[in-house]
Order: sequence, then C-alpha cells, then structure tokens
Amino acid sequence: MTQTQQRSRTFSWSDPGLNAAQIGRRSGLDLLRAMIAGELAAPPVMHLLDMSRMEAEEGRVAVELVPQEFHYNPLGTVHGGVISTLLDTAAACAVHTTLPAGIGYTSLDLNVKFLRPVTVDSGTLRCEGTVMQRGRRTALAEARLTDAVGRLAAHATSTCLLLPLPSPT
Repeated sequence: MTQTQQRSRTFSWSDPGLNAAQIGRRSGLDLLRAMIAGELAAPPVMHLLDMSRMEAEEGRVAVELVPQEFHYNPLGTVHGGVISTLLDTAAACAVHTTLPAGIGYTSLDLNVKFLRPVTVDSGTLRCEGTVMQRGRRTALAEARLTDAVGRLAAHATSTCLLLPLPSPT
C-alpha cells in the first residue's frame, strides 16, 4: 500500500484526575454543567474524537460531532466504535444528570443499531440521550444519533448500574 497524501492531527487534554476528584462531591447534573461552562475540563475522550457542543438537563444530554476522515474505517465511513462512543456518552451522561452527589454509575450494556452509513457528507451529527427509567439500582436510557438533516443514523439502549461512591476525603 502506497501513501500518497499523509495527514496528521494533534490534540491536547487536561489531567482527567481533576474531574475524577469531583465525582461524588457534586450531583451529576452539576458536574456536567460545570464541564459545559468550562469550569471543569472536558474528558480526554471528547478531545480524542473531537466531540463538541454538549447540552445537559435533568434526564437528557445532547452532544455533537462533525464527522472527519480520522473517524473513518477501511470502508470509508465513520467507524462503528466512534458512533457507539457517541451513543454511550449521550445515554450514560443522561443517567448521570439524574444522580445526586455520592451516587455513581457504570454501564452494564450498550445495544446499538446502525441504521445508515455516516460520512463527512452527513454533516454535524447530534446524539441525544434520554433516561427512560431510573430505579434505585439500575437505570435504562436510550440515545438517538441523527445527521444534519435529521435522519436517524443509529440508535442505542443502555442499562447502567447505580452505586454508592466512597465518601470524598
């Protein structure tokens, strides 16, 4: 294989330990709003994938991504792992918005349906996550990924395990 046009990309991020130290001290919604406002740094994965513009309210999160060549798989479309990461981010963060200080979560599963190819021509992708049901131990959320003209490109459901966090020291 001969490379005819080499491309490169550089990005930077802040120490993720600073945000991790806030887990359990603030409600999930407060933590996400602090990230959106720039009071806390965005997680490194947002810089890695070049996610942008996040919105958060109780039980709902939206995040956007402009597809780029560096998201592509060998077929010339956005890799399913990138799409899955967007869906997981929106669904899990929607659950996070419902949690009080002292309660954390972890994803138990992510069930993804890819409905149409995504390319740079798809325009800005918008992924909206919504909590469908939250109990004491688990929460069920869904996420919908749409392209720039509003066509559904992928859908996911996610179950999250809710758990008490150790008291901050």
